[in-house]
Amino acid sequence: MKKLILSVIFIFTVIAASFSQKFAFVDTDYILENIPEYEAAKYKLEDISVEWQKEIEAKFSEIDKLYKAYQSEEVLLPEDIKKKREDEIIQKEKQVKELQKQKFGKDGDLFKKRQELIKPIQDKVYNAIAELSENENIAIMFDKSGSLTMLYSNPKYDKSDDILDKLGYGIGIKKEEK
Repeated sequence: MKKLILSVIFIFTVIAASFSQKFAFVDTDYILENIPEYEAAKYKLEDISVEWQKEIEAKFSEIDKLYKAYQSEEVLLPEDIKKKREDEIIQKEKQVKELQKQKFGKDGDLFKKRQELIKPIQDKVYNAIAELSENENIAIMFDKSGSLTMLYSNPKYDKSDDILDKLGYGIGIKKEEK
């Protein structure tokens, strides 16, 4: 009876080992760098950001000029006009800070634009990764471009080029051949 139980356990162990889970990894930074739409979206976001930053800097420069003019005339101005000019400068500064928050804040225009331009590409990559993982029975797919630290990774398990091929951006040259 013991031999039968041991034999059954051994058979189940062998069967379980033959159906072992597969692991692979991708480098999403590498994948995204090889998608032209992503690069175009990244440059567009950068251009928009630079344009908005210039606009905000110009407004702060205007406020600085108003403040310097106020400082030079301050001793000559009556109290009511001083107060009015101070309030005007403070109000303009608040408006520019609000504009800055609107453009670059947590849920600002730049964040929304990034969601509009980049998120669909990231979703496309994620869907390709999920589909490839299912088709190749890969249990876990790591992303080595993030905070995941890998001490060693065998290039034969790198599926980044397969994802690019699945997305239609195959470059025909594997990373290790470069």
